[in-house]
Amino acid sequence: MDAFTPLPALLGGLMIGASAALLLVLNGRIAGISGILGGLLPSEPGETGWRIAFLAGLVLAPLVYAGLGGTLPPVTVAASYALLALAGLLVGFGARLGAGCTSGHGVCGIGRGSPRSLVATGVFVAVAVLTVFVTRHLIGA
Repeated sequence: MDAFTPLPALLGGLMIGASAALLLVLNGRIAGISGILGGLLPSEPGETGWRIAFLAGLVLAPLVYAGLGGTLPPVTVAASYALLALAGLLVGFGARLGAGCTSGHGVCGIGRGSPRSLVATGVFVAVAVLTVFVTRHLIGA
């Protein structure tokens, strides 16, 4: 937290909340990324276009930002591809097990007052804290 910038963080949070609210109001859909991506695999008629557009926006938004002169932060990953693949599989398994991901439960579910999402988000945070404690203090990674 060397460069805490509350205004951009607030603006980003407002944009995430607005996009989630618009998707719910205009499409009747929850902006849970795992559900949006998972819905592409056995896609139903009329469901593909908006899902691809939403996911494309996630990928293209930083590129557009950089193209307009914004500076993207450097990304450094100090893990092997095998570890990244394992982590991705575990996240996917957890999203299926928890019937949603952090964006679906944490942003949309809590905003809707869903008790299930409150519990799921609490579990996400508790497991994240435990994981950091184990990897940093017990294993020493």
